[in-house]
Amino acid sequence: SAELCLLPALAALLPPLPGPGGPGPAEVGLGALPAELRAAVRALVGDLDALFTAMGLREENFAVGALSRIVAAELASYAPARNRRRTATNKASIVFVDRTLDLAGAVGHHGDNLAEKILSVLPKLPGHKTDVMVNMVELTALQTTDETCSIIAPGCLAQPNDPAAKALWESFMNLKQKEAVMEARRHLVEAASRENLPIKMSMGRVTPEQLSSYIKLFRNNLKALENHCGLLQLVLATVQTLKHPQTSKWDNFLAFERLLLQTIGESEMPSVLKQLLPMIKSYSERTKDDYTCEDFLVLLVYIYSVVGEIESRKELDAAEEELKKALVKAICDEPEPSPLLQKIT
Repeated sequence: SAELCLLPALAALLPPLPGPGGPGPAEVGLGALPAELRAAVRALVGDLDALFTAMGLREENFAVGALSRIVAAELASYAPARNRRRTATNKASIVFVDRTLDLAGAVGHHGDNLAEKILSVLPKLPGHKTDVMVNMVELTALQTTDETCSIIAPGCLAQPNDPAAKALWESFMNLKQKEAVMEARRHLVEAASRENLPIKMSMGRVTPEQLSSYIKLFRNNLKALENHCGLLQLVLATVQTLKHPQTSKWDNFLAFERLLLQTIGESEMPSVLKQLLPMIKSYSERTKDDYTCEDFLVLLVYIYSVVGEIESRKELDAAEEELKKALVKAICDEPEPSPLLQKIT
């Protein structure tokens, strides 16, 4: 979007977590990093320099976090960047922030944002880090319940050649979810009117079923399909996200996170962990509303990020041990562990 540029080639670049044997905060320098990470930092510096060259930027660097300091220092001393800064006309301040300093933000569910939900719940487009697969079967006469149907190529979110779709994506990113869904309906109604499709405009709350019924009007009109293909992909992504079981779980997460923030203030960590215990269920006991093993890992990352430094003591150690046992049992009982669980185990 106009305000956000992602560098997917570097999606895996994460600061090393401080742990036994890892580089401590004192040993900050490119040489202290593992070879793979060193290469990734150099690649990032090269990419940023190319980006700033295209924008004609002369930058001042600021850094928050150990890895960010290394990146900022490398960029400052990078020979092509020094040459560029001598001739560039536009000034900018660049702030680097370590991703690990805001894990609570990355795993929290506080954003009332449709774009965030779409990117979180729909499956990733193969080979892409920042785009998703949109199931296009609804636009065809092929009616199948098979979710893995691969006869119809998936749609996606990137629609650079469709002005209406680009405008709608901006509103998905910048408006609250309710307003963004109303925008989706408005764009759809305008497109249908332009194609003289028999659309009945309704007021009030927008439901995924209502959007689906509007989308079906385009199905037998190839010219209308072609003219508004990008827009239809974004609206389909909206419908599939709103109907997705993970979206209803989103509200459960949010409720639990809010409850947790209150509890943390009043009581201590062991009681919070004890609250989690009965919620850890193995595969055979789980219903679709229960948390999966991954959901628990996300919750735990959130809890420990919000709490910060904790002193180890008997009661806490005992509560952690119980939680570990329950989680390990649940992970071992998974009939088909997800790629993430396989990587962890």
